[in-house]
Formats: sequence, structure tokens, C-alpha cells
Amino acid sequence: MVKRAVEGDGGFSHHYPRVPAVVTCHARGKDNAMTAAWHTSLSFKPPLMGIALFPHRFSCELILESEEFGLNFLSLEKAKLVASVGGCSGRDVDKFGKFHIGKEQALKTTVPILEEAYAAYECKLVDHRTYGDHIWLVGEVVATHFEEGLFTDKGVLDLERVSPALYITADLYVTTARDSLCFLDRKVYSGG
Repeated sequence: MVKRAVEGDGGFSHHYPRVPAVVTCHARGKDNAMTAAWHTSLSFKPPLMGIALFPHRFSCELILESEEFGLNFLSLEKAKLVASVGGCSGRDVDKFGKFHIGKEQALKTTVPILEEAYAAYECKLVDHRTYGDHIWLVGEVVATHFEEGLFTDKGVLDLERVSPALYITADLYVTTARDSLCFLDRKVYSGG
């Protein structure tokens, strides 16, 4: 196997695939949704999630104004919806109307929760900072929505029941191979 080294980011897609999230927000009497692959958990206590958005995105404006956002996770079977909301601007179109997106009532925020999501978080904005060409938005998870029966008793996504959408860049989506799941006890493998 030959490895290549280049200066700079080399295309900046080597860390994919990633689970995309449909980011939802509400402000100015308007609901909006967009797709973001750059998100991560940051803390258990308090439960914090971070997302990186271009500052010129309509959703970014609405989140900064309302100080809340939702993160919705969908299966590969719903990847067309994930791609659709990522392919147009909420400034120009009502995405919920155009794509016939069903909404559920939020518990602690005004953000729409997608009916199609197997899991979703409601977040209150606690911080935001600019890093390079993106704004890093940090939200505290104030409510969690999840479809019962799709997670094990340990809270692990049951891959026999749902195939999570994974984005591998260039408008390509895949999912996990259900039979590839294996438990590797880190205590055993670390010699501890």
C-alpha cells in the first residue's frame, strides 16, 4: 500500500463518511431546515452539541436570532429528504411545504422536529465563535426525541431495525453493513 503526503488539506474529505443531521430552526415566524455533516457531541454534563455552518446560511441567521436549533437524524431510506433540504435556501423556498416535511411538536424550544427522524435533539444556543470560514454553534441539549424500538436497552442504534444515512461527500450516501458490527472490549485490547 502506497500512502501519499501533500501539503494542506488534500481535498479535506478523508475524514468521511459522517452521519448528516438535518438542522432545524425557527425565527421570524418561519421554520427552516438544512443539512449539516459537520457536527459533534462535545460534553456529557451538560449535554452539548456543536455544528459548523457557513455564516451566510439562512439557518445560521435564524439560529443566532432565536438562540436554538434542532438536530434530526434520518435513515438511508430518507436520504432524498436529507439531500433536498441541503440543496436549496430557505430564503427562497418554504422547504417544509415544498418537500412535504412532517413536523412534531418540540418540548422545550420552537424548532420543528422532523417526523421522519429516528432521533432528534432540541438545543439551546450557549456559544458561537467564528473559526475560518465557518461559525461554530454550541447548543445544550434540552430535549431528546427518539423512536422507541430502534435502540437497544443500552441506547445503541439497532442496525437490524434502522440503516443510518452516512454522507461520504460529493452528494454520495451509504449506510452501515449490518453484519459488520463487532464488539471490541477496549479493556481487553488495551491490555488493561
